[in-house]
Amino acid sequence: MASKSAALILSVLNLVLYFIVIVIASWAVNHGIQRTRETASVLSTPAHLFPMYFPMGNMATGFFVIFALIAGVVGFTTSLTGLQNISKWNASNMYAAAMSSMTTWALTLLAMGFACKEIQLGWTDSNLRTLEIITIIVSGTQLLSTGIIHVGVSEIISYRDGRV
Repeated sequence: MASKSAALILSVLNLVLYFIVIVIASWAVNHGIQRTRETASVLSTPAHLFPMYFPMGNMATGFFVIFALIAGVVGFTTSLTGLQNISKWNASNMYAAAMSSMTTWALTLLAMGFACKEIQLGWTDSNLRTLEIITIIVSGTQLLSTGIIHVGVSEIISYRDGRV
């Protein structure tokens, strides 16, 4: 049952980290929507028509912020429902937790890829740098959480089949 307590701790940690991602990414989207009209109006035509332009950061910022927001919302929901699934610790709930954890990890890796690209391109402010770092950290903690949940599924299966 050590994997149950570790999974609960990681789910709570992921819940907090994904909430921080949601807050910062929501701020960035709001800031981008408010400032794009005045900033993009002076740009040349291709950049003026680009729907993902953000007045801060670089050309990867729009994609990164949107995917970080999506990964944050899905990750927060997965962590919240995962707490309930892990506390029950039976086969059907653990299968649900394993699948949603894997989906969340995939979305978080996509956001992490854009974070790495944005770091490579450079020229971001401190709020975006914080979002990049937290996205990279939460991709690692989500990987650990997914692994521990899958270990829990295998424990339940082996216990149910009498292999323990």
